[in-house]
Amino acid sequence: MSYPTPPPGYGYPGYGPPPPDHPQTTTVLVLGIVSLFCAICGPFAWVMGKKALNEIDASGGTVGGRSNVMIGYVLGIVTSVVLILYLLAVVFFIVLAIIGAASA
Repeated sequence: MSYPTPPPGYGYPGYGPPPPDHPQTTTVLVLGIVSLFCAICGPFAWVMGKKALNEIDASGGTVGGRSNVMIGYVLGIVTSVVLILYLLAVVFFIVLAIIGAASA
């Protein structure tokens, strides 16, 4: 007497648990979010995010957390650009004020 083949189990066979996140994943994400309110944190999120992304890519899949690092990295880039534009505008208006005061 032969028995039918049992139904397959639940889940996806062959997949183990996800790899652990990079140690700086949360730090980069928090710095990116905080930089929306305090733009000084933007360059730090940008630099730390780039370093963490390079380490995640070099790990060959043994380190995770890429999506959260990418979010913090992009927020750091955006707020850094806004900060640079703001500083350029301040310098421009200071120069205009000095030129206007000198010509008056």
